Amino acid sequence: QMSSELLPHTPWTRARTVLNWINLSTIIGFAVATIGGATITRRGRGTYLATGYRYSFPVASAFTIGSVITSRHDLAYFTDRPVLLTHEDRHCTQYAWVFGVVMLPFYFLSVGISYLVAGDHSSYNPFERLANLADGNYPPPSTVNPLVDGDLEAILAKALATNPDERFQSAAAMA
Repeated sequence: QMSSELLPHTPWTRARTVLNWINLSTIIGFAVATIGGATITRRGRGTYLATGYRYSFPVASAFTIGSVITSRHDLAYFTDRPVLLTHEDRHCTQYAWVFGVVMLPFYFLSVGISYLVAGDHSSYNPFERLANLADGNYPPPSTVNPLVDGDLEAILAKALATNPDERFQSAAAMA
């Protein structure tokens, strides 16, 4: 939603907003966006969209720290990409659940494991999986690493499904 109307809060988004201020992740998100020269606007639900970020790292359409979604793109870019903002909004929730900046080492470890398995930072990164890879506009791992065959891709996709009902219900079911 890119109109001037702010997204409405829910009880959970209010709690998430408070947690992300307390755990300092939103403050760090504002600092990174400001250092990167981004223009910050309120989006609603306790989130902010920082556009016009001038650095090329990280390589992503958008990235989130706390409740601040940052991108090199302008506001118009997001008009046709509401699911990308939904993906990033899920990362805001992850910062609240994983105690803010404490999430970053786990996220970077997950990036490394995903690179080892699939040759990219997202395919086997549980943070990206739980934010719904499809919404984040990431390619399937087999397109990045041809050694990942369709069977392995299907097994890992099911194991890391966003919806718990779609996951393997036990280790025995996975075997």
